[in-house]
Amino acid sequence: MANLVEVVLNPGEFCFGGADTRIHTLLGSCVSITLWHPRRLVGGMCHYMLPARRLPGPQARLDGRYADHAVRMFLHEIDRQGTRPSEYVARMFGGGNQFPPAQRHGRAPDVARENIAAGLALLDRYGFHLAETHLGGRGARRLTFDVSTGDVALHAALRKTR
Repeated sequence: MANLVEVVLNPGEFCFGGADTRIHTLLGSCVSITLWHPRRLVGGMCHYMLPARRLPGPQARLDGRYADHAVRMFLHEIDRQGTRPSEYVARMFGGGNQFPPAQRHGRAPDVARENIAAGLALLDRYGFHLAETHLGGRGARRLTFDVSTGDVALHAALRKTR
């Protein structure tokens, strides 16, 4: 593809594009959701850091650092495309614990686990078909999502923790 657009998502960022788009990211405890429409060859990826944030008001700007906001950003793009969530192939990756359990102090939140739970619940709530997951464990994941094919290349450097 001569005019391929290469996008690197940093934590809290979101991208939705056409078949000329390839999206990359690196995950630890953060989670990425990819959505792909197989007929229209459009899709996107989010890279959220935390499960939820309440909107301070109706005029508040969505913030991709939060799972609930990232999914709303997807819903906005889906609406712009004139499509429905059920038409997309959804995949979810990440939520790797970056510290061994012995290094967690007291009742510190398990952000990785909370990120996973939030993403799964949101995808279910809005009627997305979840085709693939690669979640949990300990360590990092590198993703490349090719919107032209819907393929997600996963390179994981992690150990499963159960």
